[in-house]
Amino acid sequence: MQGFLNLNKPFGITSHDCVARVRRLLRLKRVGHGGTLDPAATGVLPIALGKATRLLQYLQPDKAYQATIRLGLITTTDDLQGEILTSQSVTGLTLEEVEAALKQFEGKIQQVPPNYSAIQVQGKRLYDLARAGEKIEVAARPVEVHNIEILAWRTGEFPEVDVAIACGPGTYIRSLARDLGALLKTGGTLAALIRTESCGLKLSDSLTFEELEQQLQQETFNPIPPAAALEHLAAITLPAKDAKAWCQGQRILLTDFPAEYLAQDVLRVYDEDKRFLGISQLVNSDTGLLLIPQMVFEPM
Repeated sequence: MQGFLNLNKPFGITSHDCVARVRRLLRLKRVGHGGTLDPAATGVLPIALGKATRLLQYLQPDKAYQATIRLGLITTTDDLQGEILTSQSVTGLTLEEVEAALKQFEGKIQQVPPNYSAIQVQGKRLYDLARAGEKIEVAARPVEVHNIEILAWRTGEFPEVDVAIACGPGTYIRSLARDLGALLKTGGTLAALIRTESCGLKLSDSLTFEELEQQLQQETFNPIPPAAALEHLAAITLPAKDAKAWCQGQRILLTDFPAEYLAQDVLRVYDEDKRFLGISQLVNSDTGLLLIPQMVFEPM
């Protein structure tokens, strides 16, 4: 079995737990995921099965979320799972103020990851260092937030704003909630998070564990084909002789190719029978445009 599973991750378990459970259900050793979700988060968790684990690095990097940000609170983990550090009533805050502040987080920004995160510092995970009581200064990192849309606004002592966020890789929504609270001088923390899209997979097409188990019992489960998750990459079809040489690790000099290939770094490679062979790097050399094998998925 090889391909991808669009899993709707449940609340309260880690992404690693999800991988282990899929491994047991499918009786498959090679299983990996395409981007960690916190235990308190739900939604799309791309799961790679079998040889498709080698393709995880080529999936679409962008993600989308629906988040609830609660203002007036600051916590150790930047979400409701952590200890409350400060709490203040924020009854005077307006939606217009929140909307104006959120606009400042769109585009390319610098963001400091949460202290409780899986980022490694000095060979250790930040959450392990935080739990051990060590205070580590983490440098801000460049991330990109494509769009933030306000979905709902609820007033009260601790007002909440629901937002839809489209962003690039490495963006922490917990950090965004924390930084929004800091900008508004109210404090802020993440109250709920659903990932609605990841690696090109959408929440509307995802399977819960219960649905997966039912399909397995009925023998109707079919993984997403490996190449179907890579349709954001341009594709090239090689004649039989070149396809065989490419699969053997040889570089192929392209003499007839569409002009748009010049803007590509990597391509999906197929043979004349429309069989997906793997991923190739495209290099413009002194001798011409070269197709260099990067990952041979199906050798000939």
